[in-house]
Amino acid sequence: MNSSPIAPIEPALKEAGIFMEEVLDELLPPPIGAEARLIEAMRYATLGGGKRFRAFLVLQSGRLFGVDRRALSRVAAAIECVHTYSLIHDDLPAMDNDDMRRGKPSTHRHFDEATAILAGDALLTLSFALLAAGETHPDPHVRCDLVARLAYAAGWHGMVGGQMIDIASEGKPIDAGHITRLQRSKTGALITFACEAGAIMGKASPHMRQSLLNFAQDVGLAYQIADDLLDVEGEPSLMGKAARKDRNRGKATFVTIMGPERARSQARLLADQAMTHLDLFDEKADLLRGISGWVVGRRA
Repeated sequence: MNSSPIAPIEPALKEAGIFMEEVLDELLPPPIGAEARLIEAMRYATLGGGKRFRAFLVLQSGRLFGVDRRALSRVAAAIECVHTYSLIHDDLPAMDNDDMRRGKPSTHRHFDEATAILAGDALLTLSFALLAAGETHPDPHVRCDLVARLAYAAGWHGMVGGQMIDIASEGKPIDAGHITRLQRSKTGALITFACEAGAIMGKASPHMRQSLLNFAQDVGLAYQIADDLLDVEGEPSLMGKAARKDRNRGKATFVTIMGPERARSQARLLADQAMTHLDLFDEKADLLRGISGWVVGRRA
């Protein structure tokens, strides 16, 4: 078992956030031409906020296999585009009807609903263009694998499917097994791909790839439980979005099913378990070990 100390995570997250802001600013098109308003909305929603947690996972998982950071940043940017698209659409009146996101008015409030929908659509399609480009990886088989895995994670059997299950479950009694399945799709699928992407790009062995998948599944569930706790206990000024949303909409969460203390214990258990899946990796995985603790201790 690797006995390396858990690395300080906040400085690494901050550095990755600054790096990814520069990358996204470069990869997003400039707001010119007849489509300028659409591009402004894409940039408004994507830049200037967010934890870049999923991007961080891409950068660190690829680091395990010596993958070039600039190439990894393109995959990380693609995931950030998909994640941002999901937030834009989640905030719409037809979904969660949220007025604030990342500490500023949500995209449909700042622009309008039609522009927000189109901005989300454009970010989703841009993500696949980024993955398919030769600059991302010289091997076309790797690029195809990335495209296929992101499509799976973001589609009907992943993030979008989880959102549908979430909507269909509102106001209904559900158990812990149902909410686990829901969140492994809605939140966990994209987090899982973020960890898997580095292994795909590094052509890792099936054993190493599976270890990262196992790590991601545990971390993703711990992350969601922490989100549920923040919805109950968090400060909107720190989170940059409204709190108590799930309760107000009658949504069942890990907290409503387990209670805060049991949910908190479960998140810690999952975070500890996640780290055991990294035992076959050396000190290059220390920041991934650190992120396991960060997900359950965050305040936003």
